[in-house]
Amino acid sequence: MPLIKAILLPHSPLLIPEIGRVNYNFLSKTADIYNKIGEELKRNEVETIIIISPHAQAQDNEFLINVAPEMTIDFKDFGFIPPRTTLSGDSLLADQIKNSLISDTELTTKLVSQEIIDYGSAIPAYLLKNIIGDYKLIIISPATDKTLENQLLFGQKIKDIIQNSEKNIAVIASGDLSHRLKKTSPAGYSPKGHKFDNRLIEYLNDPENAVENILKMDKKLIKDAGECGLSPIIITLGILDKISWQPEVLAYQTDFGVGYLSLDFKL
Repeated sequence: MPLIKAILLPHSPLLIPEIGRVNYNFLSKTADIYNKIGEELKRNEVETIIIISPHAQAQDNEFLINVAPEMTIDFKDFGFIPPRTTLSGDSLLADQIKNSLISDTELTTKLVSQEIIDYGSAIPAYLLKNIIGDYKLIIISPATDKTLENQLLFGQKIKDIIQNSEKNIAVIASGDLSHRLKKTSPAGYSPKGHKFDNRLIEYLNDPENAVENILKMDKKLIKDAGECGLSPIIITLGILDKISWQPEVLAYQTDFGVGYLSLDFKL
């Protein structure tokens, strides 16, 4: 089976030591998870990582797949300029994914070539590259105006291409839960933040009913929570459709008022 790993990982810039500085140690549990996942992917000789990022170049009604032949990681917006760090895009696999959706008018998908990748992709890509070394990268951007049902269907539609590939592939849902857990949170405080996080974690711990329960979540609760991880999660669950998986919560940190959940969809 070419899909060797599916995992939800947070993308806080503070996970980069040069950016986090004194705050980096507060996220040591999550940083340790990245190290463990990187070592696991290295042992399993991962060849391509598909990152589903809510902060990649987005369109209201189109899913985007970045097929740039070379992708550059750039943290200058966070005051850190690392040595030039690049990864090769997996244009062949990306093209196969696009072609699998070419006749689907409901799930319009477009290939784009964006060399400088967004921070939601760059943070996991950078942290894992430091451990794994080189691998090929595909970045998928959810369509912002599509429903959760559409996001799920997108994942289900591309599942066979991933499963039938001859490459060892890992899928990373890059996203954070509520950004409104404390008065000091980036988006301000909402009591709905903890309610959303607790409910989502509860649902993900029930794999047989996870999709059904997430699709039924109250839309106002989702909006009030100020999350950015739900679309990447539901696309990943679509990719895992009819594949047996067991959840393992690896870490959940709220030190900075944002829900940083690391969860392994153990295959």
